[in-house]
Amino acid sequence: MKYDTIIVGAGSSGAVLATRLTEDPGHSVLLLEAGRDHPDLEHMPPGVKYSFGPNLKRSRRSRTEHTQYFAARYTDDAWPGLVPRGQVVGGSSAVNAAIFLRGVPEDYDGWAASGNDAWSFEQLLPFFRKCETDADFRGDFHGTDGPMIVRRFKPHEWNEDQRAFYEAALEAGFPDCPDHNAPDTTGVGPTPMNNPGGVRWSTNIGYLAQARSRQNLTVKAQSQVHKVLIEGGRATGVLVESGGETFTVEAEEVILSAGAIGSPHILLLSGVGPAEHLEELGVEPVHDMPGVGRNLRDHPQVRPSWRTREDFRQDTRTSTIQVTLRYTAAGSHLPNDMLIHPGSRGPIEQRFLAHRQTQETGLLMVVCLDLAIGSGSVRLRSADPRIQPLLDYNYLQDEFDRSRMREGVSIVLDLAEHDDWKRLVRERVHPSDADLGSDDALDRWMMKWVQTSHHVSGTCKMGPASDPMAVVSQSGRVHGLEGLRVVDASIMPDCTRANTNSTSIVIGERVADMIRGGWREQLGGSN
Repeated sequence: MKYDTIIVGAGSSGAVLATRLTEDPGHSVLLLEAGRDHPDLEHMPPGVKYSFGPNLKRSRRSRTEHTQYFAARYTDDAWPGLVPRGQVVGGSSAVNAAIFLRGVPEDYDGWAASGNDAWSFEQLLPFFRKCETDADFRGDFHGTDGPMIVRRFKPHEWNEDQRAFYEAALEAGFPDCPDHNAPDTTGVGPTPMNNPGGVRWSTNIGYLAQARSRQNLTVKAQSQVHKVLIEGGRATGVLVESGGETFTVEAEEVILSAGAIGSPHILLLSGVGPAEHLEELGVEPVHDMPGVGRNLRDHPQVRPSWRTREDFRQDTRTSTIQVTLRYTAAGSHLPNDMLIHPGSRGPIEQRFLAHRQTQETGLLMVVCLDLAIGSGSVRLRSADPRIQPLLDYNYLQDEFDRSRMREGVSIVLDLAEHDDWKRLVRERVHPSDADLGSDDALDRWMMKWVQTSHHVSGTCKMGPASDPMAVVSQSGRVHGLEGLRVVDASIMPDCTRANTNSTSIVIGERVADMIRGGWREQLGGSN
């Protein structure tokens, strides 16, 4: 069977695209996902279903079964990192921290200014509203009947450390911010989450559930796409491995929504990318594109930690993230370029390996550089699609990035002097006093212990064809090829000053609207 559209990846963008495109009963869609499918909410594995609550402990194993871990370089001095990405229908929206924070208006206006005039904040606001049901706020900036449920922990629900952090930030002069998703806000307040009752409201639950009964939608799980098939400058289908067999599937259009790691990886395996790099790995170049896999953007973070007092007890069934501080670094021209949140239960030692973590937990304050200058890359290790690509985050190479991170560490150490926080802890573990002895010493500590915030993006940059690093147009079409789009976090020109899940969903909504509305014809030319 030949489909109108094949979508590769059923995550934060792909599930949205599949749902919206099949609203047209005459449009057939095949949705391919490398991981498993759990369509029934009642019987969904707890590690996918819950983000916190009484099921959290027994969810560890099932969460690991639905997560793929990628090895990554952060700096020359840092331990190699393990980067988790969802490998399940729902993608990373089914295994993440369930934070539903929007970028600031300047993020999207910056995309528009760089040649993507359909992506300004004003253009995207209707889609942010369309995708959500906000349980706390209404009005011009919030949705009330969308697929994703958004809520915030109420003050009486906050953990002791979250409340202590909030009070310390207010006393330090940061403004109260009850709604981080309203434009032009800053300060400290409750984190917008998509986890009503502890259920991680993924795009599988919010979007695909309403589309599964449609005859024009086929969801095929445990299907690994090896490459896109390209003939005469047009994508004709994909090569898929499923059930021990490898076969081809054809379509009028292929859309890669495999994420900011998976989508550039598939393009490179398909011969779309820097020709010299592809030839080195034995992949025949089909379309020379220097920007594929470049421009990797993310939010580097460091995690000052404290050992708690022996009499401090905390309910392990509660969420570990409830409050967030956003602020602008001193002397920065980038509003809200920094984010700090307390972590109620985290490893007080810095060295840990994802799901194998067995270390003592304590309290954290996570310092996140929310708009870094530096960038990294995704490259092939091998022409074998089963071999993971090489991730190089290349963190903190720019002094502006290091100086803002140093200030963030200084801020959290000041906040930790608040009486409410001091009542909970008995000693600081990281950074040590020696690490704080000078800027150079603190830089060495940061370069050793910096890690990802799990917001990788930008690796198939959106922009006009005149930009040599741009991979796709603003409707997701791969420059120079027909019948092929990329639609996910990889097309962001730069990372948003926020967690990326809500924006990835809006990317799916925006491009689906373009496809269904005949955007090319409306503009009267190629897009």
